[in-house]
Amino acid sequence: MSPPRHENPDRLYTVTGGRSRATSDAFDLVTLVVSECEPTPGMQSEHAAILRLCRYPTAVVEIAADLGMPVGIVKILLGDLLDTGRITARHPQTARRSAQLPDTSLLEQVLVGLRNL
Repeated sequence: MSPPRHENPDRLYTVTGGRSRATSDAFDLVTLVVSECEPTPGMQSEHAAILRLCRYPTAVVEIAADLGMPVGIVKILLGDLLDTGRITARHPQTARRSAQLPDTSLLEQVLVGLRNL
């Protein structure tokens, strides 16, 4: 079950430790994130959820949708995991050119379609 779409601002404040902006520019909506380890006992639940979601390359926008959290909050959490080496991130444009990716507008249409299911 995913969290409610309209998170309580106090909860989001707590989740990020009071931070309102990501300290890294490493992430945009289509940055692909991959877990480098499994969640550990005592880890913040949102961090653990991200590690489970990213066993395979997953776009930041997909992570935010799955967690039901704003992208800005997810970027802060991803920055925490990147700083500790628990994830790796790469922009799809740095992937091999032979693996042509669909147009981002097509991906957005697919995402809207999936949300409407």
